[in-house]
Amino acid sequence: MDLFEYQGKQYFARYGIAVSPGGVADTVDEALAVAERVGYPVVVKAQVKVGGRGKAGGVKLAADADEVRTHAGTILGLDIKGHVVRRLWVERASDIAREYYASFTLDRPNKVHLGMLSAQGGVEIETVAQEDPDAIAMLSIDPVRGLDLATARRWVAEAGLDEEARAQAAELLVKLYECYTKGDCDLTEINPLILTAAGTVHALDAKVTLDENASYRHPEWEEFRATETEDPRERRAKEKGLNYIGLDGDVGIIANGAGLAMSTLDVVNQVGGTAANFLDIGGGANADVMAAALELINSDPKVKVIFVNVFGGITRVDEVATGVLEALGRVTITSPIVLRLDGTNAVEGRAILAPHLSDTLITEPTMLDAARRAVAIANA
Repeated sequence: MDLFEYQGKQYFARYGIAVSPGGVADTVDEALAVAERVGYPVVVKAQVKVGGRGKAGGVKLAADADEVRTHAGTILGLDIKGHVVRRLWVERASDIAREYYASFTLDRPNKVHLGMLSAQGGVEIETVAQEDPDAIAMLSIDPVRGLDLATARRWVAEAGLDEEARAQAAELLVKLYECYTKGDCDLTEINPLILTAAGTVHALDAKVTLDENASYRHPEWEEFRATETEDPRERRAKEKGLNYIGLDGDVGIIANGAGLAMSTLDVVNQVGGTAANFLDIGGGANADVMAAALELINSDPKVKVIFVNVFGGITRVDEVATGVLEALGRVTITSPIVLRLDGTNAVEGRAILAPHLSDTLITEPTMLDAARRAVAIANA
């Protein structure tokens, strides 16, 4: 579960991590009230779970009430990469001397926690990693031993943080690690972590991803869940019991099995297309399941073609073919369908479909051929 910035800062505060004083606002009047309370100048920040807020006009400095009123009114309702701003975070502006980067996440292959620290903050860490990888100090942390202050001090020195920031930064990193581990997070990130002109270090931003597997230990997370803006496609998929993740492309994907679904996304990308979704129907490719899957993907206005990729193992291809035809009798499909059916009873399944093939119901013998046909239709 990804948190909004303001929620991340509230989560940080539970572990003693210093953040800028501020407050949440859902209206212009509430933004003004927060600004008056924390004192000018302030920064008015859009609360969306996507990067690039500043470039999109979602982060503005305000010197007085008139500017708060103007910026809050402009940012509320702003569309940032498909995310509409419904809430603001208004905080006291910081006099920034230096910007750093800090994060903790899980290094799964090596079964350790991974800390990343850089003296280059305020920019995308991916850019730093690509242009100057030596600027990022990596720290592998044994989950049993954890992170102590002495190790944190050596780490900030290795990362090249300014001398006056090192002691405070080391203490903050120990707290950030505690938030990451005891708070059951998949990610805790501060970008930027700042040194102010007055010589203090604190988190100017907060990115937190909570580990859903630990939610049974955190009933308090319900308050975060209540603010989630769920993709309406994913909400409909849950209602239908489908394993679905919405994406941004125009080729709708239906496959049986998570591995095959991932491979289908890869091959669509390989031939120059972009997937609109991940949808795994598992072993149940009967008419009810196929109808639910086709109806869900058909409801996405971005989808130009539907690629059904089924390999019959326990699931028989003739049953899949029958399910597809029955589903088409129940659901009005507006996008062409390209099918690749292989495996158990594939010959029988193709024979069932043969009398019904047309310009909008197409079969191909291989996954690659089907992907090429689907992408060609989407790009036509």
